[in-house]
Amino acid sequence: MSTTEVQTDRNSQAARMMASARQAPNRKIIAMARKTGPIEDALAENLSSALRAADVEFGQILQEVDEISKLLKSDHPDTQTMRLATHPAVWVAVKEALLDRELRYLALTDDLTCLFNRRGFFAAATQQLKLAQRNSQSLLLLFCDVDNLKRINDTYGHHEGDLALIRTADVLEQSFRGSDILSRLGGDEFVALASETSNQTQDVLLRRLERNLKKASATEPRYPLSVSVGVARFDPKCAVTLGELMVQADKAMYEKKRRTQKLV
Repeated sequence: MSTTEVQTDRNSQAARMMASARQAPNRKIIAMARKTGPIEDALAENLSSALRAADVEFGQILQEVDEISKLLKSDHPDTQTMRLATHPAVWVAVKEALLDRELRYLALTDDLTCLFNRRGFFAAATQQLKLAQRNSQSLLLLFCDVDNLKRINDTYGHHEGDLALIRTADVLEQSFRGSDILSRLGGDEFVALASETSNQTQDVLLRRLERNLKKASATEPRYPLSVSVGVARFDPKCAVTLGELMVQADKAMYEKKRRTQKLV
């Protein structure tokens, strides 16, 4: 395997880990790493926590260690010493690895919405563009701006503004596939990078997004939840950088917002 292929595989693993972590915003992983109490008594619970956190690899390691330690039935002092030392040593190693993984997750994640932050998005999206160009796959980049967020903050308070951002993130996750890359860049700006297929075209995505926004608005009568969206298409035959693609989508979004405001 070449250096490029190794790096691609590592990035793919990181993306899968981030997708899994994004589905567990209650921070199960870091809660597991902060576990205190007798290690012998907590092994089964630790194993269960690892599996619930979608960390199958660590779960399997703990299970195997537990099974091996149960086979060490000899009364010989050396065997007993090894058996007693197995659980603490493995648990310390697993805890450190989980903490390291959680810190990397937090560095790439928006605290409020649990989507990628700007740093996480650029890392994942840059890799996705390279793969798309290599595989001759077209992509769609959607730049979304939450409408009237300042008015929501001024009228109902910043806590309600935060809830509007969280609800917007929920709508985006409902509207896009799990393999698509979603991010809150900051403030009221969101961005999505999606694969373009026969059943996931620009029109299909925009209709689905609008439908889910209407459903979300129906649960909050005080104000409608809406976003202005600009779309840019990545053509693998005429590849552009991620920055250029974002500029195109941003311009399209502001042009749409300008036209909408003229009609009001």
